[in-house]
Amino acid sequence: LTGSEPLTILPLTLETEAAAQAHYKACDRLKLERKQRRMCRRDPGVAETLVEAVSMSALECQYQFRFERWNCTLEGRYRASLLKRGFKETAFLYAISSAGLTHALAKACSAGRMERCTCDEAPDLENREAWQWGGCGDNLKYSSKFVKEFLGRRSSKDLRARVDFHNNLVGVKVIKAGVETTCKCHGVSGSCTVRTCWRQLAPFHEVGKHLKHKYETSLKVGSTTNEATGEAGAISPPRGRASGSGGGDPLPRTPELVHLDDSPSFCLAGRFSPGTAGRRCHREKNCESICCGRGHNTQSRVVTRPCQCQVRWCCYVECRQCTQREEVYTCKG
Repeated sequence: LTGSEPLTILPLTLETEAAAQAHYKACDRLKLERKQRRMCRRDPGVAETLVEAVSMSALECQYQFRFERWNCTLEGRYRASLLKRGFKETAFLYAISSAGLTHALAKACSAGRMERCTCDEAPDLENREAWQWGGCGDNLKYSSKFVKEFLGRRSSKDLRARVDFHNNLVGVKVIKAGVETTCKCHGVSGSCTVRTCWRQLAPFHEVGKHLKHKYETSLKVGSTTNEATGEAGAISPPRGRASGSGGGDPLPRTPELVHLDDSPSFCLAGRFSPGTAGRRCHREKNCESICCGRGHNTQSRVVTRPCQCQVRWCCYVECRQCTQREEVYTCKG
């Protein structure tokens, strides 16, 4: 989500091509940087996993912000303008992107879709037996190492790049914090005389929820920003926070997201969003906030939905069609 290519050019699945090195073309279509393209070409499974990660991250971002003024609008010019600035929303995009790639890669390894990795190889878990019993650990060790190299900082002197890299690492850390050990018992009559365990990642919705909370508590670090270019200048730690014992790193050592600039209101159409005019809202939940005090329109419509469904033997569901009137609320312009 933090690249420059339009998201619409990324298919949800990559077409099967006859050529032996078709994955080279798939990597080239993603418009990666030179180092990233080289890493992508090493393993035929990387390109497909990258596409999956982008799709998963975008959908989760839109889900988490569905009731907010900024509803994760990722159309070309809005996303490009947003990424030039150090808003809380930018921090979230970096974190959800790195988390999505880490999650998708770990799952791809355990599913056997990658050539350079397989199941999690934690020494304390019986993964050889896990293969036999259908339990295969998600390979977080490989995926987190890959992601850190793939999204690595460009320059230690580029402070904006260091902020972005910090937020990338927050995404990876949230994935690591959600790892759970799953066990399966094997024995006579279901007894647990033999137990096989493997490590499993949390559902990505849980990751998104955790990152949304970090977005809401994001720490602002001081900045000077050139309004014409959106380039960030010097930054300093938040008030009352030490910048480290050596004083050489102005970023606070924190597991939280950090941002440089105060976010715009996102109420009116501009560089960063299309605004909220015409946005659907929920009268009791968020119309007042989303509509920015402009009020909302109410429309009444008739909808037909399946209702009073019953399971019939065997084996189908029978429903009646019920018609009801509902009200739709949209923000005034």
